[in-house]
Amino acid sequence: MSKKTRVFFAGTFASVVSLAAATAQAQVGTGPWTSYSPSFSVQERGCGDVADLTFRLTCSTASGDQRAERRYATYTSGTRQFQGSFRISSMGGTRISLKQTFRHESGAGFMLAVERGGRLYRVGGETIASGATVGTTVRVNTVHSTSSGSHQCYINGSQRHSYTLAKNGAGYYDKLGSYRTSSGQGPITVVWSGIRFWRK
Repeated sequence: MSKKTRVFFAGTFASVVSLAAATAQAQVGTGPWTSYSPSFSVQERGCGDVADLTFRLTCSTASGDQRAERRYATYTSGTRQFQGSFRISSMGGTRISLKQTFRHESGAGFMLAVERGGRLYRVGGETIASGATVGTTVRVNTVHSTSSGSHQCYINGSQRHSYTLAKNGAGYYDKLGSYRTSSGQGPITVVWSGIRFWRK
């Protein structure tokens, strides 16, 4: 399957809504937070398929680049918060990355992944939470300070992980969807909802 990338921009209406909600409180962390709507590109590679906020890996291939993701615009300053909820509607595979905070152009950062059975973990590291089973909705918040490098991951409103991202002048970006890790394979279908962003 050929590589496909589509770019989307936040429209005028979304910008107006963002300004009107400038003092909106995020679910976690100390504010004040200002909401915003970054643009994103859609990435479909291998057997990856994206339909709005539904992300599928349709094959069980355990090699190659298998991904169905949204890649949000790069940011270079401030503290940024992501919020979204995912529900795995089917999972025949295992060890699939669901959310990433990456350093731009470096290919390194924080990756939240899920194993068959519902364990959430940091790729290359420790268990973060359990219970991300098929049919269960899980809310994820990540908070990242570009000045200190601190990165926290919250699951259903509770902080479950702290990490340090190396400083990077080229910036950082958020991704979500389904992405086969080096030790993983599909198939999987993940539905995301309630995507929001804040900065301070």
